[in-house]
Amino acid sequence: MLKLNPYLNFDGKAEEALTFYKSVFGGEFLGEVSKMGNVPGCENLSEEEKNRVVHIALPVGNDLLMASDIVPSLGHKLIEGNNNYVSLFPDSREEADRLFAALSEGGTVEMQLAEQFWGDYFGSFTDKYGVKWMINYHTQ
Repeated sequence: MLKLNPYLNFDGKAEEALTFYKSVFGGEFLGEVSKMGNVPGCENLSEEEKNRVVHIALPVGNDLLMASDIVPSLGHKLIEGNNNYVSLFPDSREEADRLFAALSEGGTVEMQLAEQFWGDYFGSFTDKYGVKWMINYHTQ
């Protein structure tokens, strides 16, 4: 069966962000946190860029939240935008409240978590790392 997993890019904060998400969702990283300094052909990067993340993955339920860092000296540029959200569907209203409070801390609430006209308990925000999230608890 086809699966979709969000893959996030950061400007030097991938490990910090995924460690934060790990503190919210629990679990352990899948495999090691791969760094640019271990990639063949990247020996000439600065020490700061060698320490950037090539790949990190955190299992969340049956899915994976994955990320990497951009490498400016290789021409990468991070552009934060509003074209992507990570949408979570918790099993309870209490879990929706917990996830919303934890993930939105230090971020910007776009739509407060509340009962919506379509019947679900929903809210959205941008976290402190610039990642956009939606929390949707289906109440019926």
